[in-house]
Amino acid sequence: MADPASYRPAPGSIPDQPGVYRFRDEHGRVIYVGKAKSLRSRLSSYFQDIVHLHPRTQTMVRAAASVDWVVVGTEVEALQLEYSWIKEYDPRFNIRYRDDKSYPWLAVTVGDEVPRIRVMRGAKRKGVRYFGPYSHAWAIRETLDLLLRVFPARTCSDGVFHRAQRSGRPCLLAYIGKCSAPCVGWVGVEEHREIVEDFCDFMAGQTQKYLRRLQLEMKAASDAQDYERAARLRDDIRALERAVEKQAVVLGDGTDADVVAFAEDQLEAAVQVFYVRGGRVRGQRGWVVDKETDPEGGDGLDGLVEQFLSTAYLDEGHEVPREVLVPTLPPDPEVVTELLEIVRGGRVSLRVPQRGDKRALLDTVTRNAAESLQRHRMRRASDLTARSLALQEIQDALDLDEAPLRIECFDVSNLQGSDVVASMVVFEDALPRKSDYRRFQIRGVAGQDDVASIREAVGRRFRRYVEERARTGELDVSVGPALIDPETGRARRFAYPPNLVVVDGGAPQVAAAAAALADAGVNDVALCGLAKRLEEVWLPDRPDPVILPRTSEALYLLQRVRDEAHRFAITYHRQKRSRSMTASALDGVPGLGETRRKALLRHFGSVKRLRQATVEQIAEVPGIGPATAAAVCSALAGVEPPVAVDPATGEILADGGGLPQRQDTEAGAVAVSTSIGDGLVEGSGEG
Repeated sequence: MADPASYRPAPGSIPDQPGVYRFRDEHGRVIYVGKAKSLRSRLSSYFQDIVHLHPRTQTMVRAAASVDWVVVGTEVEALQLEYSWIKEYDPRFNIRYRDDKSYPWLAVTVGDEVPRIRVMRGAKRKGVRYFGPYSHAWAIRETLDLLLRVFPARTCSDGVFHRAQRSGRPCLLAYIGKCSAPCVGWVGVEEHREIVEDFCDFMAGQTQKYLRRLQLEMKAASDAQDYERAARLRDDIRALERAVEKQAVVLGDGTDADVVAFAEDQLEAAVQVFYVRGGRVRGQRGWVVDKETDPEGGDGLDGLVEQFLSTAYLDEGHEVPREVLVPTLPPDPEVVTELLEIVRGGRVSLRVPQRGDKRALLDTVTRNAAESLQRHRMRRASDLTARSLALQEIQDALDLDEAPLRIECFDVSNLQGSDVVASMVVFEDALPRKSDYRRFQIRGVAGQDDVASIREAVGRRFRRYVEERARTGELDVSVGPALIDPETGRARRFAYPPNLVVVDGGAPQVAAAAAALADAGVNDVALCGLAKRLEEVWLPDRPDPVILPRTSEALYLLQRVRDEAHRFAITYHRQKRSRSMTASALDGVPGLGETRRKALLRHFGSVKRLRQATVEQIAEVPGIGPATAAAVCSALAGVEPPVAVDPATGEILADGGGLPQRQDTEAGAVAVSTSIGDGLVEGSGEG
């Protein structure tokens, strides 16, 4: 690791102009490329006190051994040069959003003398008009097969075309009416080009014009009693309608737009793009790519947008539409917009839709991106080979005696120190075992102290394990019949010891968990922590973390375990917070039990609307009398309820009179959850 001060440029040597800079390692390889409005300001920020830098930036500047730069005229030129250098050098500290899949396009070779319709992949070429891209080549061929009835253009290869010219015999497609056979002169070159132009216009969205024309021709043929031609035209109309149905209208104003959305985690990002032309979705493209660390912290959603836009539309021949809809604007929207306008040769609107059809379409694309990332995770998790490799890599990286077949992970969730809860999730053979999930209420910790909360949760889990072991008389309850409770016939709750305990956090959380294990007398369970920022693996009593390769299955599994613990913890925290908010508002109201409380919330929808209601409106709820309604209003207003109690009968009288309502103290009691163990474990799992 180099000291950044050893290669810091001399004061005053960095120009105060836009440009692009490169950090190189000791071997001269480019490890990071960045752009800046002011090179002096940006590069100086890398050489401040290293403790003030973002952790990713610290890693990059220590890995670098030199820095150089190039001055350009404008920010747009800087963006273009940055893209070129990233593509040329493939620096490991830049976020990478390149699709590893070649998507098919429906292409028309309009530059040829006799244009051809075909499926094409790869980089775009001059003299070719593209439609799409599509997810699958079969989708293109299915659409093309329908359209060739109406637009019988050439689809054969050059070899087949020239062979037909020499022999004077057309191919089978000509005989079945799906090619006009310009190779043998059935139509002239100009007439064939008109067919191709009509096909391109139809694909570009001008569908109604051709449907109306065919309908008029069909009516004329029918009036002339040319029923065979009328029937053929009827079938052509149905073919066009089926082709149109495959491309549903999503924007009624006939907009040309690309709709871009993302779903991401710390290691990967799913990208989804819908191509809308003439108001219809003409194609869709989606992929999942690995993210690399970005020293400037630009791996948020705005960073994803800028990286994608500067990469996708700088490819040669890539079509830029009039509108590009994104979930959030990049840090420099004016610069990116100007770049897109240069590529398109016209005005481009880069914006975030706020309402209407375009916002709904962006939400749909976002859901597709999230589902794509989820499917990717599930495919990876269900791969037996990948799971086995992940466990083996964890064993090697953490120097364990055996592969961690059972992993338990702990996480804490709270809101500014209130409703503090913890979760424990279990993975066996790298798959979740939800029946063994546990959740904890943390009551022995004051305020927002994640370290102390981790210690309490881990300590309570392993105290129960030790108690089970002592009660059964087994030194190791991981084997033998001691695992089964003779009363219930089921496995004991905390009988299984894990091979590895993972905590969400860095060195402080790991130290707290290690102290909890030591207090419980457990010394045969491995322990590690996974820190979110750089996905570092921390071990007890080690000053430096273990850095797993970002593409390793071990890191992917640990991240998945940590994310599941976080999900389970925050779900329980939200449940607790929701219950506490409701209970704090309506708790202790005379005559208001659990059933009536639920009826009120069902009727009004929320405590806020209930607070705005009058006594008469509350009394309209079935089962709520005037006295109870008055008590609810008073409780929500923070004053004593204006009710009177008959001393002879104990009945509550609304406003001192009226219909009596008997107070049911049992109905007004708040139900208390059954606790487990030492009274602080709230839940027993997730089915």
